[in-house]
Amino acid sequence: MIEYIQRGGLLMWPILICSIVAIGVFAERLFYLHRATIHVGEFLKGLSNLIQRRNFAEALHESAGTPGPVARVIHAAILRHEAPRAELRDVVQEAGQLEVPKLERFLGVLATIAFLAPLLGLLGTVAGMIDTFGVIASNGGTATVTELSRGVYKSLLTTAAGLVVATPTYVAYAYLSSRVRQMMFDMERAGIEVVHMLTDTAPMSGIISFQQPGAEREAR
Repeated sequence: MIEYIQRGGLLMWPILICSIVAIGVFAERLFYLHRATIHVGEFLKGLSNLIQRRNFAEALHESAGTPGPVARVIHAAILRHEAPRAELRDVVQEAGQLEVPKLERFLGVLATIAFLAPLLGLLGTVAGMIDTFGVIASNGGTATVTELSRGVYKSLLTTAAGLVVATPTYVAYAYLSSRVRQMMFDMERAGIEVVHMLTDTAPMSGIISFQQPGAEREAR
């Protein structure tokens, strides 16, 4: 591998750095998303039992001890469980918006590397071809097949390296983006369901009871 880098020229080093950065970002994001992923259905089912019993303290403890953005969105809603439905919706939406940048962190780096690596490879190819034709010009317009093949081989190495880095990087970016979209959908689903749980089980107060006319006459 070192031999290919040396033959490819100076632009092989930025491409190598891009590959190292892409691997590091992908590993970090994969680990983060793995830890943040929970089984939303089972988690909501457990919280539903607690909320129906009006055991908000234990529900808060359960959501606070669960990692991930879904649990944090639910935790924010339970903290304001006495708020009306419209306010709870705003709380859930704001909490979800705060989680989105955390989920999308460093994804732009992968997208940039996937776009930049082929350009660096193309630039290396152009530079290599310029060097090759410079050698031909210095020899009076003539060159052996060996000299030409050596120059073309050197120039094409950077293009190949750029594509080798860009292709898996784009695949990694697409995969992580799909995971992020799924988690955003889970946050939205969890937020809607927890709002329904909190408002449907809210105690009714201020109810006016009317006596039947017959009962009122009997009372008299």
